Amino acid sequence: MARQAAPMTKSRTRYTQTYKDEALALADRMGVAAAARELGIQASELYQWRTKAQHQQSLSERERTLAEENARLKRQLAEKSEELEIAKKAAVYSAKSLK
Repeated sequence: MARQAAPMTKSRTRYTQTYKDEALALADRMGVAAAARELGIQASELYQWRTKAQHQQSLSERERTLAEENARLKRQLAEKSEELEIAKKAAVYSAKSLK
């Protein structure tokens, strides 16, 4: 008697970002386990979505911090360039007056 292999018919379900956001909001209100039961998904999936959302939020904060620092450094560079130009003009002027 040969045993037949059971066909794997279960496919992955892809959820939209909107669905994930609403599911996470529901999980915050009523708890992860209860929200997972109500939505018919695994609690571990909700935990993964939450971790990913927190990671994305921290990246956004880091990018904002880096943008602020970049703007500050650009202002500082422009200031120093202007000071250098003034010093060069002063050196040329004093060199001409010494002749």
